[in-house]
Amino acid sequence: MTVNTWIKKDLRYLWHPYTQMKDCRGTPPILIERAKGMKLYDSDGNHYFDTISSWWCNIHGHNRPEINRAIREQLKLFEHVMFAGFTHRNAITLAERLVSIAPESLSRVFFSDNGSTAVETALKMSFQYWRNIGKRGKKSFVHLDYAYHGDTLGAMSVGGVDLFGGLFKPLFFHSFKVPTPYCYRCPAGKYRYPACRLECVKPLEKTLEDNHGRIAAMIIEPLVLAAGGMIIYPAEYLKKARELTDRYGVHLIVDEVATGFGRTGRMFASEHARIEPDFLCLSKGITSGYLPLGATLTTEKVYRAFYDDYFKKKTFYHGHTYTANPISCSAAIASLDIFEKEKALKRAGKVMAYFHKRLEDFRGIDIVGDVRYIGMIGALELVKDRSTKRPFGLKERKGMEVYREALKRGLLLRPLGNIIYFYLPLCAEKNELEYILDQTYDIIWNSTK
Repeated sequence: MTVNTWIKKDLRYLWHPYTQMKDCRGTPPILIERAKGMKLYDSDGNHYFDTISSWWCNIHGHNRPEINRAIREQLKLFEHVMFAGFTHRNAITLAERLVSIAPESLSRVFFSDNGSTAVETALKMSFQYWRNIGKRGKKSFVHLDYAYHGDTLGAMSVGGVDLFGGLFKPLFFHSFKVPTPYCYRCPAGKYRYPACRLECVKPLEKTLEDNHGRIAAMIIEPLVLAAGGMIIYPAEYLKKARELTDRYGVHLIVDEVATGFGRTGRMFASEHARIEPDFLCLSKGITSGYLPLGATLTTEKVYRAFYDDYFKKKTFYHGHTYTANPISCSAAIASLDIFEKEKALKRAGKVMAYFHKRLEDFRGIDIVGDVRYIGMIGALELVKDRSTKRPFGLKERKGMEVYREALKRGLLLRPLGNIIYFYLPLCAEKNELEYILDQTYDIIWNSTK
């Protein structure tokens, strides 16, 4: 079949995520045939630099021989087995490896399928923990108003991005929402940290002070609110959130689905604040984007609250068909091996310095209101009026304009509204970044004319 026939079939049968399908009449999906390193290759032989790591999953580059080999070796043995009453070496090995690199407080691993399920697991564990120890009033959660934790109903109930979850609010359980430490658009109307003295944390403190008897946990994305607009905030806020949740006897759930596995320059973003959470949610980069897998890590204290005689009904009745799938686990182990063998974080550190320096150049473009970055993550917030920070309107679709032009130049720059961002794999080379940033600068500069 021709490429055109394949695309017609796509538009006849498929419904793509986060996509207004009417847009596909003018910008049809691109048929990808293969991938290698940072590049995706389409059916016409064109290549595109995957600057967003295929929705933040890819860590070491596409089509890694080591991960391919690990998957093939597992396929020779078996593809799947139920994880209730049975176990396998890959799950045991991966759990041990995760505990060894996670914050010291975390000693138990519960596997699931993806980021949303990792979050749902943490929410349900926290809720049931308090019931198991007799504190039944603690059944609500607190979260940031720009938060995004997934698209299942529990995860949406602790999200704050109306574009994703607003329509479904009648289905949500109760939660408390507090302002995001969004330095560019400070909720307290102050200057940037440290001049602001973290005034944005006061609503969180007040919420916990007044409602801690009703709150099971706070859930937070550490240092980067990804889908909320690549909002990067000070580590001191996260540190303060841990202090407050400790003070008021509330769990802290750290959602590292998007930030885990080296993306911020540390294995986990929470390391920047040197905190010990009660729950750690992982997915995306855990298999370097190869296969679906989620993991929720928690403490021995939480685990012990469920450990009792069967008739006492403290069992955690929660699970997923593909929990700890052995092929997915094999990919995850191979990815962790690459971290060790190639000293991936140390190597990427040199590229990060260049990346951050080059991003500063974008401050010279009139429609770039803010430039923010950490590790291999960078974001450019486009605004219509720099002096007032007024954003481009929904009908103007400035981000989509940049996206379409970038495709012509061999770049995948899928925007978040008015946010043009980079979510780079750790394997990115300096010469690749040079091309990516040169082209992006030129595209945004020309879009002001």
